[in-house]
Amino acid sequence: MPVYRLPKKEITFPLPEMAEESGLLAIGGDLSLDRLLLAYCNGIFPWYNPGDEIMWWCPGRRFIIRPSKIHISHSMKKFMKKHETKIVINRDFKETMHRCRLKREFNEGTWIGDDMEDAYYKLFKAGYATSVESFIDNKPAGGLYGVAIGRCFFGESMYSDMENGSKLALILLAKKLEKLDYQMIDCQFYTKHLESMGGEYISFEEYKNLLDKGIGSFF
Repeated sequence: MPVYRLPKKEITFPLPEMAEESGLLAIGGDLSLDRLLLAYCNGIFPWYNPGDEIMWWCPGRRFIIRPSKIHISHSMKKFMKKHETKIVINRDFKETMHRCRLKREFNEGTWIGDDMEDAYYKLFKAGYATSVESFIDNKPAGGLYGVAIGRCFFGESMYSDMENGSKLALILLAKKLEKLDYQMIDCQFYTKHLESMGGEYISFEEYKNLLDKGIGSFF
């Protein structure tokens, strides 16, 4: 099936169900605020190497973490009891995202370019992107950032400066989102690490139901 090329002037996407088996749905377009919001509200997200054409993805099987089901291992529970731990929300979005670019977790390499940093900072300024920093014994330990629309959080990237830094950021964020009745943390793609923290596959139909509950008729 040919991949759909997005027009630059018209803010539109093909139906998510038209994505390839890999999840690739479309190429082209831009990273404008309106296009990014339309994308996330429909389960679509950009992911591509710096310098390449924008690629838009919408996997059929979705990998998510339900905030109430975040898994905290026995060793992590012991670690959190032994140390003073906390997170700070939106202390410095630009810095957190840039740290993710420089120190992306699990040796996966970076896909964050200057255009992505500029676009997501605009999302942040508009109130739709969030950064989280973790602290262990009052020392910066790690962080993550993502897109937050309604009661859905779409995780983008994370980093660690200390052991357990990113894990702590995700765990404490999930606890906070649970209290706010968030429907899900969208992990976008499967990783063994996220599976160990409670990640699970769901059908696109169930995923859409979670989007509807969390976001509703945003557009």
